[in-house]
Amino acid sequence: MPAFFEVIYLYEKITLPNGVRLLHEHIPHVRSCALGLWVGTGSRYENAGLSGASHFIEHMVFKGTHTRTAAELARMMDGIGGQINAFTTKECTCFHGRSLDLHLPEMRDVLCDMFFNARFDESDVTSERGVILEEIDMYRDSPEDLVSEYLSSAVYKGSALARPILGKKSTLQRMTGQSLKAYMQEQYSAERIVVALSGSYPASEIDALCQLFSAIPSGGKNTFTPAKYTPSFSARRKSFEQNHLKLAFPGLCITDPDRYAMQLLSDILGGGMSSRLFQSVREERGLCYSIYSYGAAYIDTGLLCVYTALGRETEQEALSLIVEELRKLKTDGVTQDELTRAREQVKANVLMGLESTNVRMNRLGRGELFYGRVPEPDEIIAAYDAVTPQRIYELAQRTFDFSQASFSAVGKTEPVEVYQNRLMELASQ
Repeated sequence: MPAFFEVIYLYEKITLPNGVRLLHEHIPHVRSCALGLWVGTGSRYENAGLSGASHFIEHMVFKGTHTRTAAELARMMDGIGGQINAFTTKECTCFHGRSLDLHLPEMRDVLCDMFFNARFDESDVTSERGVILEEIDMYRDSPEDLVSEYLSSAVYKGSALARPILGKKSTLQRMTGQSLKAYMQEQYSAERIVVALSGSYPASEIDALCQLFSAIPSGGKNTFTPAKYTPSFSARRKSFEQNHLKLAFPGLCITDPDRYAMQLLSDILGGGMSSRLFQSVREERGLCYSIYSYGAAYIDTGLLCVYTALGRETEQEALSLIVEELRKLKTDGVTQDELTRAREQVKANVLMGLESTNVRMNRLGRGELFYGRVPEPDEIIAAYDAVTPQRIYELAQRTFDFSQASFSAVGKTEPVEVYQNRLMELASQ
């Protein structure tokens, strides 16, 4: 009789009296641990005058505490072979670290010292402002990022979701150490914080984290003004070697039950080397090097996008092929073979990712922050298995409505009217 192996993923959730949530998952057979401090705040919670503050705070946390310089913090982490990092999105900020299990106390001490005791020295603010301005310039030199930024700013115009995460020079110049520290204290309230720990650790580490985060004053969750999607077309002339194009449609919010079907639809359309767009536009016609589709999901809205980069002389033919593939999805749906390939790829990514303590920490933190719960792997796999060709067909019918299409182009572009008229012409054929 063959052996039957069952892997069970168990975690514990502790809600402290002040509202901080701590989720931990003990994995005794590994030697690493990952710790994440998640906060439900990001660029969409900033008013226009504070654009870029959340990301600026992320930088300042690494510039030293009241007892340790930035160099000392770096040496401490290097001395234990660990890593710490952070990221800011439109809807959350996360500070995270990973180390060997025997060095978790030191890693936790460094990460929490930064989180609680960042000094926000004015000289550091001045120097780090220069770093962020260079970061903004770096993204402006990246056409793939630039075309995305122009698209988001147009389709969500009038909403905080339209503003760039990094902010802009005029708002960053007004920020001081005092104003950034005050904004951090306002935003980093107890009910917005999720602490996630995964890997090998003693019970004493949970006690230490509970004690540290119990000191945060009670405070409520963030609120925001819902974003409204508005179809938009734009073309910006830049001296790039290629034209970078992005076509978008209204997508799904992060908690929509159809999100599993949407991911499979996107993967079939442009998610890999066997996808329709890759095979049609690149492999068969040789019109581009890079082409893909993806979904961008937020708390209340989302986008489904197709991106490509290519020469001006081939962009019209490529647009025709892209629209043709979208039309085929609307009229014919997908085959069972396509669905099976996409599903197995996604399921493999989900399950193989669970071999990483960092991925599992992210699963705990992101799940609790955005869903209020952490879906079990078996639940996620079952959700993908439940998707049928008919469900994807119906989703494609709803999604690829060209009256709601948006478009952004960056490079040696044609006037925007040329793209708009061409896409409308193709869509009506």
